[in-house]
Amino acid sequence: MTATATTTPPDGRVPVQRLALLALQHVLAMVAAPISTVFLTAGALRLSSADTASLLSAVLVLSGAGSLLQSLGVWKFGARLPFVMLPGGAATALFVEIAKDHGPATASGSVLLAAALLLAVTPLYARIVRLFPPLVMGVTVLLIGVSMVRVAAQLISGPTGNAAPKAVALAALTVAVTLTAYFVLRGVWRQSAVLIGMAAGTAVAVVTGLGTFSPAQGSGFAFPDLFPYGTPRFDIVAALPLLVFSLTTLAEITGQTVLNSETVGREADAGRDVPDVARADALTSILAAAWGTSLMVTSSENIGISRMTGVRSRSVTAAAGGLLIAMGLISPLSRTVAGLPPAVVGGSALVVYAVIVVTGVQMLARADLAQRGQSMTAALALAVGLLPIVTPNLYSGFPSWSRTVLGSGVVAGTLAAVLLHALFTTADRPRGQTAEAAPRPTRADRTPSG
Repeated sequence: MTATATTTPPDGRVPVQRLALLALQHVLAMVAAPISTVFLTAGALRLSSADTASLLSAVLVLSGAGSLLQSLGVWKFGARLPFVMLPGGAATALFVEIAKDHGPATASGSVLLAAALLLAVTPLYARIVRLFPPLVMGVTVLLIGVSMVRVAAQLISGPTGNAAPKAVALAALTVAVTLTAYFVLRGVWRQSAVLIGMAAGTAVAVVTGLGTFSPAQGSGFAFPDLFPYGTPRFDIVAALPLLVFSLTTLAEITGQTVLNSETVGREADAGRDVPDVARADALTSILAAAWGTSLMVTSSENIGISRMTGVRSRSVTAAAGGLLIAMGLISPLSRTVAGLPPAVVGGSALVVYAVIVVTGVQMLARADLAQRGQSMTAALALAVGLLPIVTPNLYSGFPSWSRTVLGSGVVAGTLAAVLLHALFTTADRPRGQTAEAAPRPTRADRTPSG
């Protein structure tokens, strides 16, 4: 869409009487992501209701602060585009995986290391992003989704692994309501299908006795707990999944920045804007580690609303950030939501992370799998990544450092994809053509995964 077609330019002012309503619309469209990721984390780590409430408060505040930073910009942090920020679903999945294997304090330390790495590599943006074409990112995202579907199933089955029939029924009902809302409703309500499914599942659980709703006690305003898992622990090998993921986000940020720039009618300049977006993500993620959650990522979820309303002003997303901060600090809200039944959370998580699997398939579809090298790269990398997922004890006899690398399907599969892609690309390159002369990614390669 061109600049002349926009109703409100990115730097335009929006009347105060319209600003609150427009900002609320953005919040409704994005709030499902922080709530669902918080409950996935809380359920997987067996957090208490009070700790869950504190974590939800932290994520909402971080989402708001990150949205403000990206929308308004401070020095070289934030692209000054109408962006919002959310906890990354894939990043949360990796955080949970590290926390379960090495402890939540190590997971927090891994977030700090990944955020520091992202800050360090932004000057090398052009070189790093070429390592993660759609083929590699598709493998990574697909493996993340598959591994987290397994974690979501564990939320339903409980710590014993033997799911009670009523828990399965409650999770299935939650999924059914979510899908019905998605197909029947439109606009913001459709984007809130996950929240609607959670609400319906909780209501049925209370009425029928299939589950319990136990809000944490508390009232008034509350600030999130600092370092809820204790002092962060730093383990480079354990942090590898998040370190690799932080590098792959550069490719995702590129697509979202180009799309957002085109939406608001501003000339896209990835070399200028992407490092600013990445720095804001990294800075907010450092705060996220201090408050017990995973990497925060800039999202394109609100771009659809910008297109629909014709309002491209970054003041709207900045106002949405302010609303999210207020929501995070209102203790009764976060403590009430923290009482959702685990089976309901598991059902919602199944939907969220199954969507990640499909996103990975869509990204793989953008690669030219008709080429022998690309199809073989995808096949072997997926095999390497799926082995530890379907056979968790496959590498139990290996040294601990190698188990951390090989035993993580995401890390093993991504590293295999990067190495194999480089190998086949070099082998297929015509003689005399240098790496610098190889074809650059097209705009289609840089589109977001959705």
